[in-house]
Amino acid sequence: MDAKTRPVSHKALLVENGTVSEIPPEAVAGYAGPGFVWLHAEGVGHGQREGTEIPEYVPPMAKNALLASETRPRCDEVDDAALINLRGPAAEAMEDSDGLVSIRLWVEGHRVTSASRHRMAALPKVERAMRAGKLTDGGDFVAFLAQAISTALDPEVADLGDSLDDCEGMLDGGNVYELRRKIAWIRSQSIVLRRFVAPDRDALAAMAQLEFEWIAKEDRMHLREAADRFARMAEELEAVRERAALLHEQLTDLRAEMIDQRSLAIAVVAFIFLPLTFITGLLGMNVEGIPAAKEPWAFWGVVGFCVLVGAAVAGWFAWRHWLED
Repeated sequence: MDAKTRPVSHKALLVENGTVSEIPPEAVAGYAGPGFVWLHAEGVGHGQREGTEIPEYVPPMAKNALLASETRPRCDEVDDAALINLRGPAAEAMEDSDGLVSIRLWVEGHRVTSASRHRMAALPKVERAMRAGKLTDGGDFVAFLAQAISTALDPEVADLGDSLDDCEGMLDGGNVYELRRKIAWIRSQSIVLRRFVAPDRDALAAMAQLEFEWIAKEDRMHLREAADRFARMAEELEAVRERAALLHEQLTDLRAEMIDQRSLAIAVVAFIFLPLTFITGLLGMNVEGIPAAKEPWAFWGVVGFCVLVGAAVAGWFAWRHWLED
C-alpha cells in the first residue's frame, strides 16, 4: 500500500479502578469517567478522508489543529481542556526530515486524544507508564510525556556538543574540507533542533500555568522541570551553533593560511629559477661568440654557476626571513 494512503492506526487505553485495559477506539467518545482514557491516532494526514481520523467529541477548532500538516509547539486553553502541540525525536529514521515528530493533544481531565503523522520515540515509554497505572488524568499524562520527550532528546543535543568537541581536537591535523562539511552539518542540526526545542519549553511553561483542577501540584512541578530541561537544551544548542560558526571561521582562516603558504613556496621556487632560466636561455642561443663554447669544462662550469646563483637567491630569502612560517 502506498505510504501516502496508508490507514490510520488507533489505540485506546483505559485506566479505571486500578486496572488497565485496551478498549475499542469507538468506545472512547461515550466515556465520561470516573477513570482515565487515552486515544491515540497515528498516521494522520496520509491521504485519508478529512476528519475521519479524529472522533466527533473533539471541537472543530481542536480537530483542525490535530490534523494540521504544519505545526509548531504551542499550548492553548479552550474551555475546560487544553490544546497542546509538542515536538520530539522520531522512533525511526525518516527521509527528508529533521528527525522530529509532532504530537498534537486534546487534553481533558479524564481523557486525552492525541494524533501524530509518525511514531514518536517517547510514546512506548508513555504507554508502559499508562499500562502500569501511573497516569490517572490529563495532567499526569502531559507531564510524563514532556519528561519522556526531553529525556529522549537530551542525548541528541549532547551528541552534537561532543561531535563539535571532536572537530575542535582535529583542527591541527584533520582534513580541512571534511571538517568544514561536518561542522556545517552540526550547525544546521543545532539550528533545526533549537527551532522546536525553545517553543517546547514555552508550551510546557504555559501548560504549567493553566488553572485546571486536573493539573495537580506535582504535575506542575514535573512540567516546569521538563520546561527547564528544554531551556537548558535550547541554550546548549545556541552555544553549539555559535561555536560551530567560530570553528568554521577558524577553518576558513586556516585554509587561507595554507593557500598563502603554498603560494609563497611556489613564488620562492619560481624566483630561484627565474635567473637560472635567463642564464641557460642566454647561453643556449645558437649564435657565434658564446664564451667557452669549445672548452670541455664549460658545461660543468655553467652548472656550478647556476648552483651558486640559486644558493645566493635562497640565502637572500632566508636573510629576509621570507622562508619562515
